[in-house]
Amino acid sequence: MTTFLTGWGRTAPTPATLARPRTLDELREAVEDAPRRGVVARGLGRSYGDAAQNAGGLVLDCTGLDTWTFDEASGLVTASGGVSLHELMTELVPRGWFLPVSPGTRYVTVGGAVAADVHGKNHHRDSSFGAHVRSLTLVTAGGTARVLRPGEPLFHATVGGMGLTGVIAEATFACVPVESARMRVDVERTGDLDETLAVMAATDDRYRYTVAWIDLLARGRRMGRSVLTRGDHAGRTEKREPGFAPGPLVRAPAWVPGGLLNGLSVRAFNEVWYRRAPRRRTVVQDLAPFFHPLDAVEGWNRVYGPRGFVQYQFVVPFGAEETLRGIVGSLSAHGTVSFLTVLKRFGPGSGGLLSFPMPGWTLALDIPAGQRGLGGLLRGFDRRVAAAGGRVYLAKDSRLRADMMAAMYPELERWRRIRDEADPAGLFRSDLARRLLL
Repeated sequence: MTTFLTGWGRTAPTPATLARPRTLDELREAVEDAPRRGVVARGLGRSYGDAAQNAGGLVLDCTGLDTWTFDEASGLVTASGGVSLHELMTELVPRGWFLPVSPGTRYVTVGGAVAADVHGKNHHRDSSFGAHVRSLTLVTAGGTARVLRPGEPLFHATVGGMGLTGVIAEATFACVPVESARMRVDVERTGDLDETLAVMAATDDRYRYTVAWIDLLARGRRMGRSVLTRGDHAGRTEKREPGFAPGPLVRAPAWVPGGLLNGLSVRAFNEVWYRRAPRRRTVVQDLAPFFHPLDAVEGWNRVYGPRGFVQYQFVVPFGAEETLRGIVGSLSAHGTVSFLTVLKRFGPGSGGLLSFPMPGWTLALDIPAGQRGLGGLLRGFDRRVAAAGGRVYLAKDSRLRADMMAAMYPELERWRRIRDEADPAGLFRSDLARRLLL
């Protein structure tokens, strides 16, 4: 079946043949019979850009690969690549377990979590998803299923490799014990970016999970004012009985006019959000609003209108705070409309050769497509980030240039050599791979 596909940002749709294997044998056959334009796997479509698109080729919807098992004695999950993190959380939390890493949405598949090496609010403590994977099964060119483990070159090329080494059919990873479905959370308001950076640097190590929401439209002495949210899993004396069964609370309209999120509406939202936050308070929250607030709105990406949106996320190393300040200052001066802007601190990476996280500061923005001067502004940021030794997140990218890719990812050539050995004909392809000359 030929269909037009986009990423979660809903920009640049391209046509592809879509197939949905339901067994490992069907998956292997689909890869073996892939057309000349190649093949790429797709999960729940939460990559923001073109990582799971393959114009004129084959795209494998892997959500039909949905079996998993759990060993309560060891805390190890073995799951097919199409199993969603939402399903795992729903079943694991009542048993007293939680995923080692949860990104900002639970509607991500296990295969996607490995391919993008997703990170969460706990990266400064626990690294990214790939650091917790004990083994994975990869269907490579020719339909061969290979079991890979940490230390093997192809394993580290696959973790964070954006699906370009093969299709992740299964992964085994370690979970963490929890006592409840609640979080004990410290909320604190800061007055500007310097205070935000100072408080996070001084206190983040006290918490397993930390994040800061930044008001990008604040200027002058208020530039970078933030609401910090830092938490840990609550104990049994602070919660209800374990349980996790959240669903969307509301549904975004099927059609939203362009321009709904503009400088006026976002400035008003930012003012309310900042003012309603306490200067400092400890609260107890459910898991879902702490980890996945946007999942409460089904189809929230439609709120950005028919032109979609661009998510831009970068990381710069510790010591490059002036680059971060400069970018925040430029965004504020430009009046960039970003409905959600979050800042986190990263710790050591997982060892994935194309993995995004590295020790440093990461900033993520959601920007409605079509804003005046946006392309030039972001290209300038690319150059600043690369010059500082940082990089842009491929799972959220839709517009990076190939020369910047080479400058940002120092292990790129090593990754290419390993990929070429596993896939000499270049069977695994995507629109992202073509754009970045991968």
